[in-house]
Amino acid sequence: MRERRVAREVALQAMYAQELTENTIQVVESDVIDRSELSEELKKFSIELFESSTAHKEELDKYIREKSKNWDFDRIAIIDRLIIRMAICEFLYFDDIPSKVSISEAIEIAKNFSTDDSSAFVNGILDAVLHMISEGISTSN
Repeated sequence: MRERRVAREVALQAMYAQELTENTIQVVESDVIDRSELSEELKKFSIELFESSTAHKEELDKYIREKSKNWDFDRIAIIDRLIIRMAICEFLYFDDIPSKVSISEAIEIAKNFSTDDSSAFVNGILDAVLHMISEGISTSN
C-alpha cells in the first residue's frame, strides 16, 4: 500500500503544478509524473488519478464547497483542497479503492504535505462528503 501512497503523492504534485501554472495536463504529466521514479504500474495509477481529478475539478469542488460552507473556499489551503479533491475523485471514479482507504491515505498525505491542523480538516470534510455520496445526496450548486 505504501507504494500507492507515493503514487498519490506524485499525482498531488502534478495537481499542484497544474493548479499553479495552468499548463496543460499533458505538459504537467510529462514534467512531473513521467519523470518520477514510479514503476510503470504506479505511473499509470498516478496518471489516472491526476487526469480524473483534473477533468472533474468543478464537480469535485462542489462537494468541497457543500461541506465547507463555514469556510471561504478560496481561503482553504490549496494543498488541502487538492488532497480532498483527489480523495473525492477516488470515492466517485475508482470503484476498486475502498472509501476508508481513500480517507486514510488523504489524512496521511495531509500530515506530510500540509499544516498540523490539516489532517483533521481533511478527515472531517471527507467523512461528510462520503456520507453525502452514500446517502445519494447531490451537491446543491
